[in-house]
Amino acid sequence: MAKIVLHAFHLLLLILFLTTHHSDQLQPSQIFSLLQIRQLLNYPPALTVFKDSTDFCSIEPTPSFTLACYEDNITQLHMFGNNGDLPLPPNFSTDTFFEALGSLSSLKVLSLVSLGLWGPLPRSIESISSLEILNISRNYFNGDIPIQLSSLRNLQTVILDNNEFTGKVPEWLISLPVLAVLSVKNNSLGGFLPNSLTVLQNLRVLALSNNNFSGEVPDLSNLTNLQVLDLEDNYFGPHFPALPTKLVSLVLRKNKFGFGIPAELGHCYQLQKLDISLNEFVGPFLPSLLSLPSINYIDISKNKFTGMLSQNMSCNAELVLVNLSSNLLTGELPSCLHLDSKSSVVVSDKNCLSNEAQEQNPSNFCHHEALAVKIPPQQQNHTRPAAKTVLASSTAGAIVGGMAIAGVVFLVIRRANRKASVKTSPTRAITERVSPVNTAKLLSDARYISETMKLGASLPAYRTYALEELKEATKNFEASSLIGESSIGQIYKGKLSDGSLMAIRSLKMRKRHSLQTYMHRIELISRLRHCHLVSALGHCFECYQDDSSVCRIFLIFEFVPNGTLRDYISGLTGHKFTWIQRIAAAIGVVKGIQFLHTGIVPGLYSNNLKITDISFDHNLHVKIRTYNLALLAENKGTVGGGSSPGSKGSKSEGVKHEDKNDVYDIGVILLEIILGRSIMFHNEVGVLKDLVQVSITTDDIARRSIVDPAVHKECSVESLKTVMEICVRCLSSKPADRPSVGDVLWNLQFAAQIQDSFIGDAQNNED
Repeated sequence: MAKIVLHAFHLLLLILFLTTHHSDQLQPSQIFSLLQIRQLLNYPPALTVFKDSTDFCSIEPTPSFTLACYEDNITQLHMFGNNGDLPLPPNFSTDTFFEALGSLSSLKVLSLVSLGLWGPLPRSIESISSLEILNISRNYFNGDIPIQLSSLRNLQTVILDNNEFTGKVPEWLISLPVLAVLSVKNNSLGGFLPNSLTVLQNLRVLALSNNNFSGEVPDLSNLTNLQVLDLEDNYFGPHFPALPTKLVSLVLRKNKFGFGIPAELGHCYQLQKLDISLNEFVGPFLPSLLSLPSINYIDISKNKFTGMLSQNMSCNAELVLVNLSSNLLTGELPSCLHLDSKSSVVVSDKNCLSNEAQEQNPSNFCHHEALAVKIPPQQQNHTRPAAKTVLASSTAGAIVGGMAIAGVVFLVIRRANRKASVKTSPTRAITERVSPVNTAKLLSDARYISETMKLGASLPAYRTYALEELKEATKNFEASSLIGESSIGQIYKGKLSDGSLMAIRSLKMRKRHSLQTYMHRIELISRLRHCHLVSALGHCFECYQDDSSVCRIFLIFEFVPNGTLRDYISGLTGHKFTWIQRIAAAIGVVKGIQFLHTGIVPGLYSNNLKITDISFDHNLHVKIRTYNLALLAENKGTVGGGSSPGSKGSKSEGVKHEDKNDVYDIGVILLEIILGRSIMFHNEVGVLKDLVQVSITTDDIARRSIVDPAVHKECSVESLKTVMEICVRCLSSKPADRPSVGDVLWNLQFAAQIQDSFIGDAQNNED
């Protein structure tokens, strides 16, 4: 008895000490819970902010730890690890850990991301009775989703992504009446979906991708608030699910859906993204989908859709990506889908179209296959009843998933170039002499080439410069003209007699290959002309008389002196970019990368892009000033270009998904745009990405707390969320999981559109 009294006395002293020295706000029991959590996690560096004199509610947020309070109570706790790099102690108990969290009686938002937590999700989670948002993604939780979650009646968001959960989606979900977001992506869940899903009237996001679910999808037409449905990479099917007509994003990619698509899909007037690729759909494609009032992304590739298209069909003018490839469509590609000045991607190869330059199926294949997939009469009528028309709020961009196939168009151009003979001279401007064979096809290809070249139409014509011109422009290459130097050469600033400025890169080359080989590389450089690239203006050769095997090549580019994107985010230039200016700059970067991938043949990949490589002209238009030039790659010992030093992923993955290296770099740039802080080391990226990923699921106030203070008040909720989501996807550890460049562009343009509307509405309200 005396020992019990003594223990109680010591506990009382501890509580008094904590009350006196730790916080003027929090209750002693909550402080004790925080200190217990730190001890259980073996005193991780992220929690060194806990000091004797700390006022916990005033701790500044870090990439690893964020705490929010309201009226003397902890309401939000966010902890982000680094994929479990810091191992938990051997005696760690998830039960004890969640019991400690249960003492935070007012906790509404809990994020435990990448902490290396393992084992079944403990039953003690039911002790956190006030919980509204739960995010335990990127851990090693396994087993069934525990029934104890059903007692948390206030749960609105449940995110269990990237764990090892097995079993089924539980029937007891009906016990969560206010559930709005359910995301269990990248687990090992399976079986059929329960009918209890159909009564969750508040459900807005249902993300079940990359699991082992199978069978028919329950009738979801009564979920009148559902806006995002992501079922990618499962075994659902074969019938198309019955859906509400107010969906914004529908992803059924890579399943076992077959038969036809219902006509009611054409009544989804708020639908912006539709991806039903990699299934077994047959029957007629609905051309009306191309003209839905909100649609800007359609991928129906790798099915067996039939039907005849015609040139006079209408399309939504905002379409960014349309992928019709690998089907059995006949007729003519609608004229509204032909590439024009828009930054859109249209892929239509491997069909049966008569007016397309992209490679089509042989006519005999089209005939036999079309007969083989004709739907029997009894299957044509097997459709679900249409959903009633209901009103739903638009939150496009919330968990936009899937990958787009961008850049297939350039394969046709490559084929044409193989048939073209190129003759050049080092003393003349580069010209192409095209074989008269297959002239009609080359004229068709020329439509695409001419449109991409218009993007650099304001530049002077590419030409060969005389060495005397360059000497005069640089005052005979004097030191005052030198603006950069590396192991492979120097960069000079030059000024021509007409006053125009240029940057001159001098490369000393030992001719291991013939001059004709070098001219092939120069030909590629001459095509690097785009409004978002520091474009090539010309070249000059200088050979040494005493050693004919050595020469210098001068490459002349635009001179862009107006600072870097980092300068305009940090305010180093005296002007900080607004949120809409940052999105516009990011769009310019992506358009430049898209041109490098698809606007020239062969494309340039793995460009090792950095935010300090993004410059601006006098009109503050984005200019990418470094990219993976084949000529420079040859100088480093490779002939064909190759991966950049910063390839993200394994070597084999880097080759297979070489375009995704650039997507990762875009993600790092977006990260700096969002946070407003310079990212100097690669190991920072993972932690900051986790911070953004978790903040996506929190409330607007918590989300804005991590955003650059210079812009966090001016950006709209959905615009910010959309940019955050595509940023996180770009930074996926596996290249195959990253979006395509076209997908990134689509999301950024959507974010800009939302922000423009937000600004317009604000101005109208002021008036």
